[in-house]
Amino acid sequence: MLMQSETLDRPSTPPAPPAPGRAGKDRTAVKAEPKMSEQTLWMIAVRDNRDKAAFAALFDFFAPRLKHFVMRGGIGSGQAEEVVQEVMLTVWRKAAMFDPERAQVSSWIYQIARNRQIDKMRRENRPLPEALAHEPDSEPDAGQVIALEQETSQLKRALSRLKPEQREMIEKAYLGELTHQQIKHQTGLPLGTIKSRIRLGLDRLRHELKSIREP
Repeated sequence: MLMQSETLDRPSTPPAPPAPGRAGKDRTAVKAEPKMSEQTLWMIAVRDNRDKAAFAALFDFFAPRLKHFVMRGGIGSGQAEEVVQEVMLTVWRKAAMFDPERAQVSSWIYQIARNRQIDKMRRENRPLPEALAHEPDSEPDAGQVIALEQETSQLKRALSRLKPEQREMIEKAYLGELTHQQIKHQTGLPLGTIKSRIRLGLDRLRHELKSIREP
């Protein structure tokens, strides 16, 4: 699914990430550090070479995650798709602003999505959910990272470091997309226990993700 405003040709097969050190001619080459995600490498290819195949890969990876993330903020499916289209079009148009030294691509795209979501709700005179009403920290919280980076090796490593009971609750709530009430029915645990394990697990997960990403 492509933006109507700018039509981009999709590749028939997923592109390989650009080779380390081969950024655009007009930029200083960006070294592919071991901890740089595949998605970040795609973004660099878009930024430096206007690589449509890399952008298509980014779109395929982030679009469904962004839609789920936006819908969790109280926007319906149809409007969420519109927001995702706007976000990914902004990613293409403002790719030159992306700096992998300052943020992972998921954090950068999340911030764009958050801003679009707030703008849409304000235009419709709708109250902002608590999660959007406050200014974000320098990076998205662990729950937001889960929404956008479900398949990255960093997330899997961080999850593996959690206590089993915390990991189980987070996987059910975020990866399994279950409500707290559904988790209660599945596990028989009290809601208070479920919420406590999720909260403690997310706090620990954020710490683990930060330690993994720091050089």
